[in-house]
Amino acid sequence: MPGKKAVVLLSGGIDSSTAAAIAKRGGFELHALTFRYGQRHEREIETAKKVAAFLGIREHLIIDFNLGAIGGSALTDRIEVPKGRSVKEISHGIPVTYVPARNTIFLSFALALCEKIGAEDIFFGANQLDYSGYPDCREEYVRAFEQMANLAAKAGVEGRSKFKIHTPLIQMTKAEIIKKGLELGLDYSLTWSCYDPTPGGLACGLCDSCQLRLKGFKEAGCKDPIRYAKEKGQGKTNYKSLRSRH
Repeated sequence: MPGKKAVVLLSGGIDSSTAAAIAKRGGFELHALTFRYGQRHEREIETAKKVAAFLGIREHLIIDFNLGAIGGSALTDRIEVPKGRSVKEISHGIPVTYVPARNTIFLSFALALCEKIGAEDIFFGANQLDYSGYPDCREEYVRAFEQMANLAAKAGVEGRSKFKIHTPLIQMTKAEIIKKGLELGLDYSLTWSCYDPTPGGLACGLCDSCQLRLKGFKEAGCKDPIRYAKEKGQGKTNYKSLRSRH
């Protein structure tokens, strides 16, 4: 519905940025949420700002809270980020980069913003195919949260709103997501995925998120436009070869 408001969770990564581009193509007036929650990869906040500007998002809120005070994740605690794992290893089990209750907290903020601006729609770039085994990216989790949202929120109880969480990428591979984003004109050079960037600001190329990203671009038949320190099984990357030719 053209002009209808929607809240989008925007981390600045491939998935959330593509979900935002899909929502924009659907004619929604977008209100984005990005979180500074004590993560070690804060560069994603700057990339989220760039993506929001590129997509012409109406409102972009950056919310601060500290999950590092709780810890329990390699992204918020003094736990080493896994590097160089095989695709098989990445696809099995829940890794130490899982942040306890993170998406539940993010979606709760999105629900609050929906109530404030009179929106019914939330766009969430969850994906349960090419992902690192996070339990809060599964479709059954999203539908359960959606049901809870309609029970918990004033607008839902009063019957003024029926909240819907859109997960357009939930059954797509990373390659399919990238192809969709390119079709929508999304500039992936603005996005960021690395969990453990180098002091010089390069993506490490070896963490699970970097490997899934690189695998996605390779399977999509195009070059990843961001720069890497190294890739698994290789030495220094030829940066020129990583520039997008789209």
